[in-house]
Amino acid sequence: MEIRRADHIADQLEEFIFTGAFGDGDRLDEIRLAERFGVSRTPVREALQKLVVSGLAEQIPRRGVFVRQPGPVELVEMFEVMAEIEAICGSLAARRISDTALEALKKANANCQAAVDCGDSDAYYRENEKFHHLIYKHSGNGFLEQEALRLHRRLKPFRRLQLRLRGRLAQSMAEHEAIVQALQAGDQAGAADALRGHVAVQGEKFHHLMASIKTAAE
Repeated sequence: MEIRRADHIADQLEEFIFTGAFGDGDRLDEIRLAERFGVSRTPVREALQKLVVSGLAEQIPRRGVFVRQPGPVELVEMFEVMAEIEAICGSLAARRISDTALEALKKANANCQAAVDCGDSDAYYRENEKFHHLIYKHSGNGFLEQEALRLHRRLKPFRRLQLRLRGRLAQSMAEHEAIVQALQAGDQAGAADALRGHVAVQGEKFHHLMASIKTAAE
């Protein structure tokens, strides 16, 4: 799958922020970034907006876009809420998902497995996103779906990066299998528990990853 330039630049900027190349409060200058990536200002502007949506940057009128790193408490709180929202989506989807939608979910999961086999965490995340979006959609509750999508976008960089921890891809894949089985069985409590645990552990893995990056930088 071809990745749009703006998405690629956003991924690179997330990397720079997490590894400390850009610190909290640093200004992200469109012109300099366009020169750095060898592109026009348009994809850079799009990438910066993605960072603003995810909360990694803040746009200040007439001043520009600045790095904003959420604190550990804020992140824990967001992951807690995301885990509960996904649990509700799973519970409703177990009752409402159609056979056709289940097949689409299994296909998305097979694509996740292919990414695991290649050891490509970024490709896995892209397919994983489709997997979760299908569950939101087939909860059958449009308001819940939009809330889930909103917070999913907010947590995207953190959910993507935690997949790089050793063994995390295989673990995440096993969690997916449990989710699919519960949905197929119409097990509302099982689907809710599987999704809640799947998202909650992502927050834990992200904190482990950030600790390891900080240690390596010292």
